[in-house]
Amino acid sequence: MSHAKLAAPPALADGALRIVALGGLGEIGRNMTVFEYDGQLLIVDCGVLFPEDDQPGVDLILPDFGPIEDRLDDVVAVILTHGHEDHIGALPYLLRLRADLPVVGSRLTLAFVEAKLREHRLSPAVQVVADREQVALGPFAVEFLAVNHSIPDAMAVAIRTPAGLVLHTGDFKMDQLPLDSRITDLNGFARLGDEGVDVLLVDSTNAEVPGFVTSERDIMPVLDAVFLRAEGRVIVASFASHVHRIQQIIDMAALHGRKVAFVGRSMVRNMGIARDLGYLRIPGGVLVAADDLPSLPDDEAVLICTGSQGEPMAVLSRIANRDHPISVGDGDTIVLASSLIPGNENAVNRVVNGLARLGAHVVHKGNALVHVSGHAAAGELRYVYNIVKPRNVLPVHGEWRHLRANAEIAASVGISPDRIVQAEDGTVLDLVDGVLSVVGQVPVGYVYVDVSSVGAATETALKDRRVLGEEGFISIFVAVDIVDEKIVAGPEIHARGFGDAVLEPLREQVVRAMEAALADGLDDTHDLQQRIRRAAGKWVNSTHRRRPMIVPVVIEA
Repeated sequence: MSHAKLAAPPALADGALRIVALGGLGEIGRNMTVFEYDGQLLIVDCGVLFPEDDQPGVDLILPDFGPIEDRLDDVVAVILTHGHEDHIGALPYLLRLRADLPVVGSRLTLAFVEAKLREHRLSPAVQVVADREQVALGPFAVEFLAVNHSIPDAMAVAIRTPAGLVLHTGDFKMDQLPLDSRITDLNGFARLGDEGVDVLLVDSTNAEVPGFVTSERDIMPVLDAVFLRAEGRVIVASFASHVHRIQQIIDMAALHGRKVAFVGRSMVRNMGIARDLGYLRIPGGVLVAADDLPSLPDDEAVLICTGSQGEPMAVLSRIANRDHPISVGDGDTIVLASSLIPGNENAVNRVVNGLARLGAHVVHKGNALVHVSGHAAAGELRYVYNIVKPRNVLPVHGEWRHLRANAEIAASVGISPDRIVQAEDGTVLDLVDGVLSVVGQVPVGYVYVDVSSVGAATETALKDRRVLGEEGFISIFVAVDIVDEKIVAGPEIHARGFGDAVLEPLREQVVRAMEAALADGLDDTHDLQQRIRRAAGKWVNSTHRRRPMIVPVVIEA
């Protein structure tokens, strides 16, 4: 439920634990949760959200660091549950505010992070942790538990304080046959449940999906069939962090006598890291450089690239737009090996249609089992609730419908509804005497990364961009003689997004409005500009059903 009208929270009571999400509630992305105890802060995850079509010019969206910006010296560490961008992507921007923040995570997670941070010229202190390891971070005693996800080395986090025990699942599922044989530590979850979990923060992404998520291994026969049918090249688009899926593609390429090339900077970087650390196994002679692709017969080539979400600058989008050295045509097979992130539907459809127009056969989750989710479905969530037996539940990581569905699952297994808290970004929750309750709200919003600026783009600026893109632009220049009450130059009109036929009738409307205003004795250029804007806007709207951006300029001769 919305808590936007709540007042600011009171000071944290002695012995209480405070929880505030600065992102990740009501959305898929920007995951960042702050825990406070005894004046110290612990941050779990620091991710980004990718922009949608109605946010033109925006590259990334960050959590709002405002509520903790003046308390960064109180932060004892940033824990990263796994290496996906919606959990690690905003870390460089947080470290710009305090470069020595300790960063804690698994080996692969921190390897991905350190490669990213080198691009930002940042080198914080990092601490690698392993499954079942326990560390002290200020007043927080933290234990890490293995969870299965669509990236290796994902972890859940148990946080112990005198106020109580919190279990944050991170992103997880319960695949019993994972490719790396590293299953979710249900034994550890049950042990914590026996100890007494006061708050369970639990992944909600697939709460609307019944049953259990399909095993990763079930994809292999489908991929085998795709490779058998492929007459030309096979081009696979995936997240650059999806090591498991890329391992499956490599194994299938080796089985069918094909060579593999990684294409795209982030793909090459991440797969190099995964291979060096032993998370990705590539048989000898299978991997080739992208530059060697032209010398390979089409039926022996596999390209693995980025762009499964229709990102405009990713490799696959550029191929679809014929803006890449790699081209596709009849006989080529494209595999989109990832789930569709909500909001990316239009972008992905454009890419699929573009590739199909070029003659390629496109395989995606909608027409073949080429991807399974990395998030627990309803049956898995119910299982976790039953073994953990939490006193309080806070659904996290999901849009509002996912959070509500997760809350309903918790209630269905007997957890009291008054112990299930549905919060939004900025909602302040305190754990006192075993009870989690809402105590206030802190202001949070979207922080936009726009080319090289952070936070400079505002909602007003985005609205202007949407108007420019959808409704058009009209500039009107007029010079007037206030004393003689007449127009001495213009109106000169320039329009974008309209045909030339609009200019002459609009000029007549502007002249009529200006003559009336001068006759009424208006002698302030700002007032005259407003009169032009209203007259032009009314005419364009009534005639063309458009609301363009209108910029009038009136100067006094």
